[in-house]
Amino acid sequence: MGKNKLLQFLNRRGAIEAISLCTAIITWEIVADFIIRNPIKLPSPYAVFLSYLKLWEIIPVDIGISLLHFGIGLGAGAAVGITVGMLMGWFRVANRALDPMVEILRPIPPLAWVPFAILWGGLTHYAAGFIVFIGAFFPILLNTYTGFREVDKTYIDAAKVLGCKEERKMIKYVAFPFSLPYIATGIRIGMGVGWMCVVAAEMFGVSKSGLGFRLFQVFWPLHMIDRLVAYMIILGLVALVLDHLFRYFVEERLLKWKKGMVIQ
Repeated sequence: MGKNKLLQFLNRRGAIEAISLCTAIITWEIVADFIIRNPIKLPSPYAVFLSYLKLWEIIPVDIGISLLHFGIGLGAGAAVGITVGMLMGWFRVANRALDPMVEILRPIPPLAWVPFAILWGGLTHYAAGFIVFIGAFFPILLNTYTGFREVDKTYIDAAKVLGCKEERKMIKYVAFPFSLPYIATGIRIGMGVGWMCVVAAEMFGVSKSGLGFRLFQVFWPLHMIDRLVAYMIILGLVALVLDHLFRYFVEERLLKWKKGMVIQ
C-alpha cells in the first residue's frame, strides 16, 4: 500500500520536478558551506536569496530591457529568416543566388558583429537587437528552407488538380501550411540562440542596461558573486518561461494537429 501511494505521489504533475529541484538546492548548500567554504568562489543559496531582496527594484527593469532587445532581434530575425528561407526553398534560382552568401555568413559568430553593431547603431536598443537578429536569423532561415524543400509532391499535384495553379496560391495554401512545423522549430531554436546573444551583447557593452550588462559590467568588477549568481538564475528562468510560452501557444494551440507521439 505504501509503495502504491508513493507511485501516485510521483505521478502527480510537478512532483518529480519539485523533488529534483529541492535536491539540487540542498546539494548546492552543502557544497558551498562545507566543501568550498568561500562565498567568492561559490555563494550559498541562502546568500543568493538575500541578494534578491536587495535587488528587487532593479530586477524587473533589467528583465524588461533585455526582453526589449530580444523582441527586436527575434522579430526581425523571424521576418527576414522566413522570407529568405521561403524564397530559397521554393525557387531554385533564388537558392542558387543566395546560398553562397548564406553559407559564408552563417559560420561567423554573432559576437563578431559587435563592433559593427556599435558603429552602426551606437549604444542603443537596436544595436543589441541586431546581435540577437544575427543569432536568430540563420536557424529560422534553415528550418524554413527545409520545410519548403520537403513539401510532398503529392500535395502539389492535388492542389493543381483542384485548380490551384498560381505560384502565389500554391505557396499560400500548400507550401506555407506544410512548412509551419519546420518554421516553428526554427523560431524555437532561434529563441534559444537569440537569448544567449542578448546576454553576450549586453556583456560586451552594446547596451548600457539589461541583465547581461548588470552581470558583467557591475557585479563582476565589484566581486558581488551572490548577485551575479542571482542574475544567472534569472537568465535561466526567463528563458524557461519564454520557451514554455512558445510551446504552449504555438505547439499546443497553433500546431495541435501536428502533434506526434509523446513518451510519458
